[in-house]
Amino acid sequence: MNTKAIYAACLFAALNICTLAARAEAADVTAKTYTYGTHLDIKKVLSLKQDATPSCGIVNAQMTYLDSHNKTQVLDYSKFADGCTTDN
Repeated sequence: MNTKAIYAACLFAALNICTLAARAEAADVTAKTYTYGTHLDIKKVLSLKQDATPSCGIVNAQMTYLDSHNKTQVLDYSKFADGCTTDN
């Protein structure tokens, strides 16, 4: 094996270890439910999800984000479905 192949294998192994560590950290996060007045410390939004619905109405949604200490947080909240853009 040449040195480039060894370096590539080491880099691949290190990236896999980092990915596993990030997944383990994210699995330990429990979702908090938003209520009026909840203090939000959002540095960066990582993902937004919502229940699928074919019609306009209120749906459950979830936001995963990093706070100012770079800790992953999950917030559950309610919102109007994305299909409500043309409805009043």
